[in-house]
This record gives sequence, C-alpha cells and structure tokens, in this order.
Amino acid sequence: MILPVIAVIVCYLLGSISFSVVLARALKGIDIRHHGSGNAGATNTLRVLGKGPAILVLALDVLKGIAAVWIGRWLGDGVQWTAALCGIAAIIGHNWPLYFRFRGGKGIATTIGVMATLFFFPALYAGIIAILSIVITRYVSLGSLIFVLLTPIFLAVSGEFGPYFWTSLIIFVFAFWRHRTNIVKIVHGKENKLGSKGGDRVV
Repeated sequence: MILPVIAVIVCYLLGSISFSVVLARALKGIDIRHHGSGNAGATNTLRVLGKGPAILVLALDVLKGIAAVWIGRWLGDGVQWTAALCGIAAIIGHNWPLYFRFRGGKGIATTIGVMATLFFFPALYAGIIAILSIVITRYVSLGSLIFVLLTPIFLAVSGEFGPYFWTSLIIFVFAFWRHRTNIVKIVHGKENKLGSKGGDRVV
C-alpha cells in the first residue's frame, strides 16, 4: 500500500517542475508568468521566447505525463488506478506546482502525455480532431478543450467505463476549470490566436 502512495507523491513533485519557468529564468532571467499571457506553458513560451524554447517545453511537459504513468505502473504493480492517479498527480503538480508558489500552467501538454500513455487510441483520435481545430481556428485553447472533451467520449464509445474513463473525466474537469477565462474570451472573440504575441516578447 505504501508504494502506490509514494508513487503519487513522487509524480506530483515531478509535475511541479515547471519547465517554462525554469527555461525562461535560465535563458532570459525572467519569470514567464509576468510576460505574455502569464501562463507557464508551451504556448506562452512560444509568444515570449520563440519556437525553440516552446518546442523544448512542450516535449518536456509531455514527458512528465508519460513518466508519471510509468512510475505508477512500476510502483503500483500494474494496477490501473495507481497509474491513473499518478498521471492526475503530475497534472495537478503542473497546474499547482509546489516549487513555484502553486502558480503553474494549464496542464494540457502533461495531459497529452498522461492520456496517450494510458489510452493511446482514444487520445489519438481526439488529438487529430483537436489539431484540425487549431489549424482552422488558430485557437490553441479551443483545441485543448476539444481534446479533453472528446477523449472520454471515445473511451465510452469503445466500451471503457473503468478507471481510465473516470480518469479522463477528472482531467476534463481540471482542463475546463483552468481554461475558464479562455472560454469567456473565445465566446467574445477576444482569445489570442496561435502566432499572435498576446503580450510582450523578450528578445
């Protein structure tokens, strides 16, 4: 029983490593949460620091989610709920990081890593539609919301109503809560589009 608990704690601490904050401090000596949209994530890293750092942040945040699920599998003896809770813990850590006064990102990149590792094909199908929506609308936030909305739907269609389905619903709630201001902006046509600076760019 103690190993699954340790696994969840470790995954929260892993998720709390905010790579966008660390990279912005290392490269420019700034707190990225005070620039651009103020979000500690890959999209704001793109706005503030450019493509290279943004791609690195995206990859590292996705890897956090992948690593968390595997930690849960290894220490949880293959129990689905342990792997799922470890994934959720990593997302919580990203959103509310212990090391950075609980001011983190919105967790979508880490969510991609978690969902793709737990249930690859439902996440893949949802991801394809989400990417198409971003290409068409250039709203990253809308694509993110579509991704977390469709994944549990595809799980349900495939007949999955166990731990992974409930995990996807929990992640869905987290994502919509973190994107609540983006939803209002989308409705009013004020959301920043992909490629827009959305604030100051540090060069």
